Amino acid sequence: MKSVANNPSVAVIDIGSNSIKVLIAARDAAGNVASLHSRTIDARISAGISSADPQLGSEGMARGLTAIQELLMDAAPFKPARTVLVATSAVRDAGNGAEFRAKVKTAVGHDIRILSGDEEANLIGRGLTSDPALAALQDFYVFDLGGGSLECLAFQGRRVQQAVSLPLGCVRLTEKFVPNPSAPFAAETMEKIAKHTHIALARSGFLFALPDAVAVGTGGTVATVRAILGARTRLRAEQTAPVVNVADLRGLLDQLSPLSLEQRQRIPGMPAARADVFPAALTTFLVLAALGGLSSFHHSFYNLRWGLAADALEHL
Repeated sequence: MKSVANNPSVAVIDIGSNSIKVLIAARDAAGNVASLHSRTIDARISAGISSADPQLGSEGMARGLTAIQELLMDAAPFKPARTVLVATSAVRDAGNGAEFRAKVKTAVGHDIRILSGDEEANLIGRGLTSDPALAALQDFYVFDLGGGSLECLAFQGRRVQQAVSLPLGCVRLTEKFVPNPSAPFAAETMEKIAKHTHIALARSGFLFALPDAVAVGTGGTVATVRAILGARTRLRAEQTAPVVNVADLRGLLDQLSPLSLEQRQRIPGMPAARADVFPAALTTFLVLAALGGLSSFHHSFYNLRWGLAADALEHL
């Protein structure tokens, strides 16, 4: 990493449905966005997100507030010139999202910016174009799967041509279709999720029209796949190959489906807090692969937080 010692930094806290994350970033000597620190806390504030009138529960809000306070303490030693807190699907859709925002404002003194689906999708796109590993890509898809929503983007000449945000997050789908997350993942449940996802994508108007385009996957699902595959050879997720084959996704789903939640949680590399929603997440990526004729996903860690950091640094 080129020196960032004399450059101002920004802190971005992304309050997602399943996890809350911080990124401390600054411009390096070449003007690129460089990470100084990042951390993820699985807080799952989104319980109940699939109901007709979604509400944030008191326990979820408490977990979220605690996570935000911890991540702000992480950021403090870097003395960021600006701190940005954003929330996505869970807070955006909740009837009592304003109550949660008020609790956070009272406790930590920061406002939470609620991103629309379009804003979220486009900021994810901006984050992806900050990834040096993707610098040579011109035409590509981006799929970012969170707990509450799925963002789908298509780039041509590194410019966003399509961007849609759909209520297909893995927490949402698990709540809606999985009758008992502690039990094995039944084939009937998988078929219901796949059908629902297929219909939602078809109705969205998102087109898989790019010839020979690369598919980029971001979010916790593909990162978890890399962590599980890496654990088999004692590698950390970031040490594994960034390209994840669809055959590996299908093999993992076949391996996990007969297992109980407790058994899934014991798989090396599996974050315990994601084990209940992971089968639904894998199913979603397999539907994307089938619709797009995709054989692999190139995983990137450069996601929404990076887009927000680039925007914040631009406005210092």
